[in-house]
Amino acid sequence: MKRILVALSIVLSSGAAAHALDREQQHARALLEEFCGRCHAVGRTGQSPHRYAPPFRELGENKLYDADFSQRLQNGLSSIHPDMPTFRFSQRDAGAVTEYLRAIQSKARR
Repeated sequence: MKRILVALSIVLSSGAAAHALDREQQHARALLEEFCGRCHAVGRTGQSPHRYAPPFRELGENKLYDADFSQRLQNGLSSIHPDMPTFRFSQRDAGAVTEYLRAIQSKARR
């Protein structure tokens, strides 16, 4: 029984490590929480505070991650939604945000 518990502990901890964020992803998440978290859920779980703002983990690869997405973040990502302000990110931050968003996409959408 002790071996089973140890093995289970190893499996669970390795799964958690796979979901751990690296420094760049942590920076990107902090940016998204600051600029977008008022309306959007920015993590792997949770509801968006604004009922019409989709959680970022459900946006999907095809919707946002075309070749120009990072450039749009740098130029100023805006929306026709009246509650959404326009944000501009540096090249470094745009790349980090793009990679973070890719990392959190729901498995059902992959």
